[in-house]
Amino acid sequence: MNFKKYKIMFWSAGILIALFLAYFLYQMTQSESINSMMTLIMLLLGLVLGGIIAFLISNKMSAAPVVITESSHTIAESMRKVFKVVSAEGHFNEIYNYEETTKIFNFIPSKKKALVIVQAKVLVGYDFEKFQWEVDEVNRKVKLLNFPAPQIISTETDYKYYNIEEQFFNLFSKDDLAKIQQNGKRQVIEAAKKSHLPEVAAEQMRTLLTELLAGKNFFLENANAISESKNQIEYNSINITDTSQTKAIL
Repeated sequence: MNFKKYKIMFWSAGILIALFLAYFLYQMTQSESINSMMTLIMLLLGLVLGGIIAFLISNKMSAAPVVITESSHTIAESMRKVFKVVSAEGHFNEIYNYEETTKIFNFIPSKKKALVIVQAKVLVGYDFEKFQWEVDEVNRKVKLLNFPAPQIISTETDYKYYNIEEQFFNLFSKDDLAKIQQNGKRQVIEAAKKSHLPEVAAEQMRTLLTELLAGKNFFLENANAISESKNQIEYNSINITDTSQTKAIL
């Protein structure tokens, strides 16, 4: 936007208004029915006020841009090699109602509540470090000795807050919001564990291993161990990757 051009337009309009007021002032001072001194004072005040407004608008439009300074420090806490394969992805929408009731001075009831929509993407797969198998080179077979249950590898969550109701002496704190998000995430995890996601992950892993071994002319023995693992799902809240974001509070 060309601010210099708009400044010229504003000042031109101000000059025209000033000329019009001067002409109007001259006409009013020629009239005997109106107090000339009072009219002169009022018009001068209007002219000064108009000039101040034009000056403020001009300075506002030509103000310097906002300067934003950002800094960050990243510390790599730990790194290690892993061999985890994602074999299933699920998307969940959880409607979570939170309500807390307390009593002020032990007799005045106070309530706060919120409706939260939790949108989550859950990735389920396997940790190959937990696999145990036996290779028969002569008969070209691979026998699964121990096959772990599928595990939740990562979750990506978005939180949208709706219908927040709170009272003056019972407001939402940062700890309350953190607890709401934690409880909402826990509900999503439980929904993922009870869904068909572990079954999809197991069948996908069975197909993957079968095709990989077939490409090397090997046969997968005891493949039922993969299907049996779908009945359980591992979830480690310490090692899991969680990407959370709060989009809106309405």
